[in-house]
Amino acid sequence: MNLAIDIGNTRVKAGLFNRDQLANLQIYKSLKDLALDEEFVKQAQQAIIGSVVDGLEEDILKLNSFISTQIFTVNTRIPLINTYQSASTLGSDRLSASIGAHTLYPDKNVLVIDVGTCIKYNFTNHKNEYLGGAISPGILMRLKALHQYTSKLPLIEVDFSYTDLIGSNTQNSILSGVLNGSLAEVEEIINQYKQQFPDLICVLTGGDSEYLAKRLKNSIFVHQNLVLKGLNDILNYNIDNQ
Repeated sequence: MNLAIDIGNTRVKAGLFNRDQLANLQIYKSLKDLALDEEFVKQAQQAIIGSVVDGLEEDILKLNSFISTQIFTVNTRIPLINTYQSASTLGSDRLSASIGAHTLYPDKNVLVIDVGTCIKYNFTNHKNEYLGGAISPGILMRLKALHQYTSKLPLIEVDFSYTDLIGSNTQNSILSGVLNGSLAEVEEIINQYKQQFPDLICVLTGGDSEYLAKRLKNSIFVHQNLVLKGLNDILNYNIDNQ
């Protein structure tokens, strides 16, 4: 069994894979909490960690005392050609998601949209080259920014049932701006990619992907655990090419 660990800004997702199949998924508040769950961890023979946060050395050492653990870095071998100009600053989640999509749709033009803390666009062409993409604020980040960078706008909770264009009060005006604005952004980005790549395959992942998928007019595929899948694909690729 493989253990793939995706350390994001708000949570840690850990998946046990039987070769290519996700067998068990757990979510933790921190890597420390995962490392304490020895019964779960010890089901795997090897692990891979992709992280967008720093300062985890002690917890990684503890995990490595249970099973062989590798960190996904710019030097890790991957089944894609990475043409990103600043590869050392490329988030592991962005590249992992693209690799996960690449194994599903090899030799295709694929746009992966990861909708979480940020909205991340990642493009891989039919030559299996990762080119890059874009990053913008996610839905919750937009709500928090409106509150933090103004003196009077309230901090409100996201309400995915809201669909009106015209907000009749301040709360609904914020929801309209954030939800409809995020939807319009994603829709237009997809349209721009399709103008350049008519055969584009679009894949959504991340915590808010189901919401957007229901409202997008473009044809898309949804894969909730694409980053974990990509990390497992990287681990398998390195095991097979030792």
